Order: sequence, then C-alpha cells, then structure tokens
Amino acid sequence: MKIDPTESFTHLPRAPIVEAVIGIVTRAEVAWEEQTVSEKLRAELPDYPNLRPQLEFQTEVNFNPGKPPEARQRDLGWKGIRVQSADGLHIAQFNRDGFLFSRLQPYENWDQLRDEALRLWQIYSRLAQPTEAQRLGLRFINRIVLPVQELDFEKYLKQHPVPPTGLDPLFVGFLHVDTLAIPGYAYTVNVIRTMQTPSDLQTAGLALILDIDVVTTQPFQLSQNVLESRLAEMRWLKNKVFFSSITEHALELFQ
Repeated sequence: MKIDPTESFTHLPRAPIVEAVIGIVTRAEVAWEEQTVSEKLRAELPDYPNLRPQLEFQTEVNFNPGKPPEARQRDLGWKGIRVQSADGLHIAQFNRDGFLFSRLQPYENWDQLRDEALRLWQIYSRLAQPTEAQRLGLRFINRIVLPVQELDFEKYLKQHPVPPTGLDPLFVGFLHVDTLAIPGYAYTVNVIRTMQTPSDLQTAGLALILDIDVVTTQPFQLSQNVLESRLAEMRWLKNKVFFSSITEHALELFQ
C-alpha cells in the first residue's frame, strides 16, 4: 500500500467527531519548573485563561501470602500545566513528558485542528526544547447516535456485531478492537468499535462509538516539517479507516 496525503475525502458538515486529539510523547531537555512554565503560558496564551496544574502519582501494590493486597500511592509532584480555551472547546497539556492537544465537539475541520495544535506545540517546544519524539499520536473519537429504540447496527457500521446463529438476542453491549500494522510505514492503527447504552432506551437512542487511534512506532527527530508530514500521513490513515467503516446511510446523516 501507499499512503497518499493528497487524496481528498468527502467533507462532512455534521461529522460525528466528539473529540480529536494530537499527542506527542517527548521529554523536556531544560529545567521544567512550575512558576516559570505557568508565567510563560499565561503571557503567551491569553486566549486560554483556564490553567490548572497537572500532578503525577505512582501506585504500588504489595502482595504478601495470606494477606490482602496493600496499595500505596506516591505523590511525584508537579509535572505540568493543563490549559483550556475560554469557549471550553480546546484543551492542551504542557507536561514534562509530552504535549497533548484536543478539540471537543463541534469539530470544525482538519486545518483548524492541525494549525492550532502546531501553534501550541511551538510554544511547548520553546519551553521544553525537546529534540526527539518517542511517539506521535492522532486520535478521533466518533459517536453515532441512533434513533430511539433502533438497534440496526448494520445501517451504520460495515463491520458490526452479529449474534450467534440460531439466536436473536438484544445487544446490551459489545466491544471490538483491531490493531493494524501498516506495511512499509512506522505506524499502527487501533480501531475500537463499541456502544453506549442510555439509561432509558424508551426516551434516548443508543450510541455507536468508532474510535480511531493512529500512532507512530519508532522515535524520530523533531522538526516542524517532519511533524506536518507525519500528521498528514496519519490523517490519511484515519480517513481511510473511517470511510471504510461506515455505511452510505450513515454518510448521508453527516452531510
């Protein structure tokens, strides 16, 4: 197969995306101090007025014969800052061990997501001065809400749960996970299909979840050009999985 980032895909004005995430696992290579980082983020991100410290904990469980397990939690202290935009739609984490950016519903378009993530990444890069990424991730969580009392999964997902032959039960839950290696490329794609059941099926429809997570499998040197190139390839993979997973009926709903 050949990844083609120039390929175009149908624009869906009502795309079922509830969260889109870009994450970079890396490491700060300069001093990472709470006061300095907080002050610089407040100065550079006036459009992200909500700042909150990120704390790190480690849980240890001891097993001794004849005794119940003993769990202890160690406070490892401050690791970074979580910021949120004034409208609540953009969230970013500036941590000692990486950067994370997410866009909540309603999703606008790829250019908006990528450009805002890279703008904030550049701020993180100036603060942490990382040189290598251990992993880059691109994740899209889609939520397809069905009409009340509808259970026809095959109308929405091409790969859908099928009951055992000879039985006609009602699904109250399912979980299907695929992990795909991409030949010739350092990527894997994790695809999760599951469902959310409302408390009352008489008044609310259940939701189908299509969670697509594309990740790199090898470390790479960080640069703006490399990041943009990797993200373009990962977006192509995400789109290929999404459009091959949903039906024409579902596509019509998202127009």
